Amino acid sequence: MEQGLWSALSTLPPAVLLQRNGTTYLLVNAAHIAALGVLIGSILTLDLRLLGAFRQVPLALVGPLLSRMAACGLALAMLTGAWLFLVNAVDYAANIAFRIKLGLIALAVLNALWLHRRVWTQERPSPAVRLHGALSLLLWPRVLVAGRWIGFV
Repeated sequence: MEQGLWSALSTLPPAVLLQRNGTTYLLVNAAHIAALGVLIGSILTLDLRLLGAFRQVPLALVGPLLSRMAACGLALAMLTGAWLFLVNAVDYAANIAFRIKLGLIALAVLNALWLHRRVWTQERPSPAVRLHGALSLLLWPRVLVAGRWIGFV
């Protein structure tokens, strides 16, 4: 049943468009990479600020901006990633690296949601906030590595 669902997803019009049009696939893939750049660049900058870098920049000023930028990057990465998944859903669903990537994304997003609810009112982040910033700094690059790993498994 599960494989039938994945097969059916690969026959949807957005999947067929990417399967049949190399230029469209290229543009969606490029948008996915650009979205990851916005996401990772924003998150890593914010994490470094939480850990004490760039202290001359007020956290109350830069935190909400970087958080919104990361959220936009995440939304576009999820949209383009889902579209790319449709192209070959059966193989991706069975790929251990893809599953690991999804698990890491879930952990990283939960961590980001925890941070987002607590951090912008304190100029000196608490040890718990710094711990979650460090965790984020570890998780998001692993998401990237897992994404690259998909093609090698």
